[in-house]
Amino acid sequence: MYNASIAYCSHVPVTETEALSTSLMGIFEKRRFVKFLSWAVQYKEEDKKTWQGLDPHRHTMQAVFDHFGLDNNTADFTGHSICLYRDDDYKKKSFRDAVEKIKLYQSSLARYGKSPYIYPLYGLGEMPQGFARLSAVYGGTYMLDTPVDEIVMEEGKVVGVKSGDNVIKTKMVIGDPSYFSGRVKKTGQVARCICILNHPINNTNNSESCQMIIPANQCNPPPS
Repeated sequence: MYNASIAYCSHVPVTETEALSTSLMGIFEKRRFVKFLSWAVQYKEEDKKTWQGLDPHRHTMQAVFDHFGLDNNTADFTGHSICLYRDDDYKKKSFRDAVEKIKLYQSSLARYGKSPYIYPLYGLGEMPQGFARLSAVYGGTYMLDTPVDEIVMEEGKVVGVKSGDNVIKTKMVIGDPSYFSGRVKKTGQVARCICILNHPINNTNNSESCQMIIPANQCNPPPS
């Protein structure tokens, strides 16, 4: 994660050991963050004993940050670098979803080692192949070189996809916005960049590949 206040990249701390050694937080903030992580990992919605006074039906994620005394910087890398939220709207909602994302990030890191993410070894073409295999396991059919001529609607709800003279019935369609002309509206945007460098990025432990996340509120120009 890139932190504008200290102007360099920092590894995202998601374990107690990393939290105590990171330069992103001061010594007292580190202890508060460790308590927060411990609570998030052991939290179970079906077990009220793990709630510690925080109710997923009443309390927002901002209330959780306030409960543990976490500052805005800690909330930034938790929400954007661990939970991967694009904006701060999640702070106004129940903490349920954010806590599940934290648990998923930590369990993925424990399972895969250095990174919680899985990358295809032979390019992005591996992703549709993986989807095709998994789809076949559950009885799905993968149709290659098949144009989508129309999204079939009835009473305002999607009921199928038309290709040529055939209509494939379905209850849900997932696709690029270009397939739903006139039925979608732009509500925001995400800036992404792929950089090919001739040297590792500083403070990334000489990693040959990394993902850098810059929270949106750190991209805003300072007030004049």
